[in-house]
Amino acid sequence: MRILLVTLLMALLGSPSAFAQPDLGPDYVQTQFGPMGPAGRDLLQKVALAGLWEGPAGRMGLEKSANPLVQEAGRHLIDGHADLDRRTIQLARTLGVDLPTQPNADQQGWLNEMQAAPARSAEFDRIFANRLRAAHGGVYKFLASVRTGTRNTAIRDYAKVCMDTVLDHMTVLEATGMVDFSDTKAIPLALVAQPSSAAPVTPPRQAPVVSQNTSQQQQQQDVGGVPDGLIGLGVLVASAIVIWLWSGGRSSRKMHP
Repeated sequence: MRILLVTLLMALLGSPSAFAQPDLGPDYVQTQFGPMGPAGRDLLQKVALAGLWEGPAGRMGLEKSANPLVQEAGRHLIDGHADLDRRTIQLARTLGVDLPTQPNADQQGWLNEMQAAPARSAEFDRIFANRLRAAHGGVYKFLASVRTGTRNTAIRDYAKVCMDTVLDHMTVLEATGMVDFSDTKAIPLALVAQPSSAAPVTPPRQAPVVSQNTSQQQQQQDVGGVPDGLIGLGVLVASAIVIWLWSGGRSSRKMHP
């Protein structure tokens, strides 16, 4: 009997349908934190790129602006990206991801705009606030997408920290009062807030009608939704219990004829 129970336990533990991890494709590698895919690598690289231009932009905000609110935003950018840069380098080293070392062409162009604007001018403040606010909005949407879909716990935690930092930066940039929200190319309108072109007609409410066939189909769907591994587990456990009770009954009859 013990040999039979051990055999059942080994079969249960070795059942691939109950415990196998899904194959996510050749672009994914398994790490100690879970599968690491293209989105996680892209996240680390994009945050590193952001730090390469937003840190210098923050320093220009402190040095070139006479507006205390712009200077405050500059301080938040400097401090926030100093922390993110440290986290990004450490996690990229752990996960084996190469990071960029120079801003891309767009980012360098924004820095050049700020550099060319006169110091202590409203022009500089507008360029500073609008370029940075637009960039942070795009990054925040990307971070939310990766945070929602990643299976890697380290990337998930890292994305949460990045989202908190980016939201802080957007808040202080908006507080300058210099962000032009009428520029829908730089800051697109929220799609959810836009009305649809053809509003759906709401049909009159009727009492639900459930036929016998529908009820049977629902029961079949409920049964079909149970994973195969869980069904197999239940069958194995039930078989072990039946065999154990049957063997115990035979032993009892032998001892008490």
